[in-house]
Amino acid sequence: MQRKKRAVTIQDVAKSAGVSISTVSRVLNGKVDVASDTQGRILTIIDNLGYTTNLAARSMRSQKKNLVGLIMPDIAYPFAIEVMKGVNRAIAESEFDLLVYTTGDVRKSGRASHEQKYVSLLNNSITDGVIIVAPVASEFSTDAPIVSIDPLMSNPDYPSVHATNYQGAMDAMDYLIGLGHKRIGYIGGRAELESSNRRLKGYRDALDKAGISSDEKLISYGDYTTELGAQCARELLSLDRPPSAIFASNDQTAMGVFQVAQELGMRIPEDISVMGFDNITESKYMGLTTVDQFIAEMGFVATQTLIKLINGESIGEQTYRMQTQLVIRNSCRAFVENV
Repeated sequence: MQRKKRAVTIQDVAKSAGVSISTVSRVLNGKVDVASDTQGRILTIIDNLGYTTNLAARSMRSQKKNLVGLIMPDIAYPFAIEVMKGVNRAIAESEFDLLVYTTGDVRKSGRASHEQKYVSLLNNSITDGVIIVAPVASEFSTDAPIVSIDPLMSNPDYPSVHATNYQGAMDAMDYLIGLGHKRIGYIGGRAELESSNRRLKGYRDALDKAGISSDEKLISYGDYTTELGAQCARELLSLDRPPSAIFASNDQTAMGVFQVAQELGMRIPEDISVMGFDNITESKYMGLTTVDQFIAEMGFVATQTLIKLINGESIGEQTYRMQTQLVIRNSCRAFVENV
């Protein structure tokens, strides 16, 4: 899907509102000689189209702002915190400052429209370019640089940074299968994200490669949050034939598995092996075996890429793939048949 290149114009606003260009101009300039209902309609259209930011951009087009934007769904989310560490490091090494926008919750409705609005707001007036984390919108209306981390699709029409999610999942599964596990539960992430789909495919393909039949009852669908991860873990562990290991699609989901195991009086890894994905800071203290996707480094690379674009420098490949690495701790053990 191609990103819309053309910026919104005052003509677009006037046409949508059914008024003259001069009327729109008077509203923008705070004139009081426009009927209140007409003014309200125009302001709503301006907000929806993101036009006001474009007006500001035209007045400042020749000025470099030395400011980059970071748009993410939830700044309290561990993944986001790790991203910000890398972004912060790149900002510290540059002449740029950082402005962060957030919707406040990864599960908030209308996220795609919020993302598109924020990109338009920041990139057309305030910032020189933006980084957007785990976007659900597939296209953005902006002429300024944009770089995404863990985007909706594998190869969007703007630069992006991904982890090798498929290979990371294959490595995780190969490790569990190598320990003798055959009934391996899987808790997926947000279905709209490419990362989640690639990890699920890695899970399935690793089983197939090992000659193990995939049991759909062992697959539960989460959203990368601890809360839904716990709910999925309860479902898996209440099966007549529960799994001997659970591969959680991210570390926060794995935390949910840990919570449920504790509730049920199960020991990790003696009673259930648990595998994560991310290697967030908390996973180290949990003793969680996981897949490191070097999230902070992804934030660093994305910021460096954006700054190069702003400065008119070449970035080479549009897509940067961060190599994942299995991190073995003590949440998994060899399978022992119960007798």
